[in-house]
Amino acid sequence: MKFTFSHNNLNVLDLEKSLEFYKTALGLAETRRKTAADGSFTLVFLGDGVTPHRLELTWLRDRKEKYALGDNEIHLAFTAADYKAAHELHKKMGCVCYENEAMGIYFIEDPDGYWLEILPEKKG
Repeated sequence: MKFTFSHNNLNVLDLEKSLEFYKTALGLAETRRKTAADGSFTLVFLGDGVTPHRLELTWLRDRKEKYALGDNEIHLAFTAADYKAAHELHKKMGCVCYENEAMGIYFIEDPDGYWLEILPEKKG
């Protein structure tokens, strides 16, 4: 039996705000969308244009309160080809929430409080 990654899901409170964040901060673009016939939910799949992996953002019409993320110890990680430029962009956006200079990584926070790790591209 063999399994392969398909996608990761994050539930979001404000779909348009989240779509703008992921586009601006990480360059992710919508690849597919599904809206329930009754409008109760919308699923939007985002891709990086390079890998087959997708990030699914789920918006629930009746959800009004922020999601409880617990200790927020789970995260997604992204590799930046130009780490310095990415860091400058994220600082300018005000979304850097944690930096570990010794490890050469940092985290950004999306509009719903999810942490996203930013790694430099490995050379060689």
